[in-house]
Amino acid sequence: MKQDSVKSSLKGKDVAKEFLQLAKPYTLTFLFITFLVLIMSLLRLLEKYLFKSLIDNGTSFSSGILTAETFTHILLIIGVVFVASTFARAVLFWLQLHFINRLEMQIILDLKRKYFNHILDLSHSFHTTNKTGSLISRLGRGSRSIEGIVDFLIFNGAPLLLNLVLVGASVYYFDKISALMLLLVSGTFIAYSIFLISKTKKQRDKSNDADDVEKGIVGDFFTNIDSVKYYGKEQHVKSIFLRYAQDTKKKMVLALDFYKWLEPGQSFIVGIGLLLVMYFPLIKFLNGEISIGTLAFIYAVYGSASEPLFSFVYGLRKITESFTDLGALFAYGKIQNEIKDTAHAQKLEIEKGGVEFRNVSFGYHKNREIITHFQLKIAPHEKVAFVGHSGSGKTTLLKLVYRLYDPKKGEILIDGKNIKDQKQESLRSELSIVPQECILFYDTIYNNIAFSNQKASRKDVLKAIRFAQLDGFINSLPQKEQTYVGERGVKLSGGEKQRVSIARALLANKKILILDEATSALDSKTEHQIQEELNKLMAGRTTLIVAHRLSTIMKADRIVVMDKGKIVQMGTHKDLIKQEGTYKELWGLQKGGYI
Repeated sequence: MKQDSVKSSLKGKDVAKEFLQLAKPYTLTFLFITFLVLIMSLLRLLEKYLFKSLIDNGTSFSSGILTAETFTHILLIIGVVFVASTFARAVLFWLQLHFINRLEMQIILDLKRKYFNHILDLSHSFHTTNKTGSLISRLGRGSRSIEGIVDFLIFNGAPLLLNLVLVGASVYYFDKISALMLLLVSGTFIAYSIFLISKTKKQRDKSNDADDVEKGIVGDFFTNIDSVKYYGKEQHVKSIFLRYAQDTKKKMVLALDFYKWLEPGQSFIVGIGLLLVMYFPLIKFLNGEISIGTLAFIYAVYGSASEPLFSFVYGLRKITESFTDLGALFAYGKIQNEIKDTAHAQKLEIEKGGVEFRNVSFGYHKNREIITHFQLKIAPHEKVAFVGHSGSGKTTLLKLVYRLYDPKKGEILIDGKNIKDQKQESLRSELSIVPQECILFYDTIYNNIAFSNQKASRKDVLKAIRFAQLDGFINSLPQKEQTYVGERGVKLSGGEKQRVSIARALLANKKILILDEATSALDSKTEHQIQEELNKLMAGRTTLIVAHRLSTIMKADRIVVMDKGKIVQMGTHKDLIKQEGTYKELWGLQKGGYI
């Protein structure tokens, strides 16, 4: 099984830059939330100071320095301030969560919209070389990581920074050396944690890649579940899935193993730090230079400083994972669409429907041309069929008309306008197609038909249903046109899906129609029925037809016979069967029943 072509993750600084671009419109909200965090940090420090005041005044009372009445009055003030502080913290915390929830969800929405739109707009080539499951995996994981980054900034980063400043300043007021020790311990704690977490980055990338491949395999198997069932390969598929799942597990365990060194080391640093921070205040207390309340205050604020340190590192671990996940998604953002609109691109509106190929050459690979110096002019309303052996370039021509690829040389014109000078979406919206296999959305029959023209009225949709002779089938269903068709339309037969495709094309009502092997997957009876509907659909439209079954193109105005990307014969059916060549050979085989 092939892995996806996009596996790299952006560097941390590039991820941070991209995240800041997403967060920039909400700077004021970030600042307001940070202000709330500051007030809450001050209130927590105030509570530690109230504890110091309680101990000092309690000591004075037990020593007889304070009267019971005075001490009671002080206790009352401490109690009122503590209750007010607790209430204020609860309100502020509610406000903090209220704004954070909305901020995170808005940034996630912006991210989803930006990258869904970007990936959707990438070229046909990109989508044929990257598994859908992996794309979904990265988009989902990247979106969820936004929450981890915002939470880190608000709940881990900002509280740590503010706590270190406030705690450091308050300890400095009582003992300068202890404040210095506090900063030294905090710096060592953070440096050790960052060093260890940074070691997980490379392994995290590997585990993410393995996870993406695994999800791609799952999506591939479930999409092709019929093939699995038809050939009785459930056990084989299970063994393949297990192999990829085990690889994911192995790489994730290696990434997680780094963390088993984290907490033991952190606990050791905090323990040694406590000795360093408390040593000098203890000496001062023994010398009578500070009170026991001050000693208790320094101990309490050290505890309040170590708590956000642990929280910061936990958040750091999560943000590292989030940066890795975002980096994998942002890597898609660096991929440019191979098919670009020019700066002066116009919105195409087809008036007549004439199509012209001027000296067109194209190949999927540098050294192998599929189409070579192809020249053909198709008049408005003309029905032109392309036939030839497999690999002769028929379907490639249609992809070039749709600008799924651009010619290496030459031009394709519609109504005399080079399609390279037209906006891609406007070009494609002016074309209509009935493909060999109609791939449907997991939606209702009605919505699948209406997809080609969102402005269509219900009356128009029902008219298209009748035109495609779907009404009899639909009326036999309990939910009528509101029946869900299943993933990719699996609940419908081949003929029913093609009729949905024909109804879709009629509803689109475009001047140029493309039929790409529209009946080749059907039985003869169904093909004959649908061919009649296609003939009605082609009326008044320029039609480009690719077909292997020559019986379906006998009424075409012109038949273009291709071989190795070149035109080798051209004419009507009656003319071509009289000539020696590829067409007569193909007609003889099919007429004889070999195809």
